[in-house]
Amino acid sequence: MPKSLFLVRAVVIPALREKFDHWYSTDHLPWAIRVFKCEKAERFWSEIEQGVHYAVYQFADKARLDAALASDGFKEMIADFNRRWPEGVTRTRDVMTLIEERIA
Repeated sequence: MPKSLFLVRAVVIPALREKFDHWYSTDHLPWAIRVFKCEKAERFWSEIEQGVHYAVYQFADKARLDAALASDGFKEMIADFNRRWPEGVTRTRDVMTLIEERIA
């Protein structure tokens, strides 16, 4: 089965970047790893788009990703995010399945 990825793209206003980064690293990311039971989680700040943060969660397959996104824990994470960041942070989500990988 091919790997699947869950990608969260957040746009964070400059005044909230440091606070958001700390919260995501110390609170949200560890929580997501526990809830999702994913293989790997990574975070990135864009070097091109100011204030754009990416979180990428890797799953063994789409079925495991789907189960994580259907969980009550994920719904709790969404509610917590919305409470903590009612303004100044917008986000979108995407689900991707690996179709090709080449090692250079």
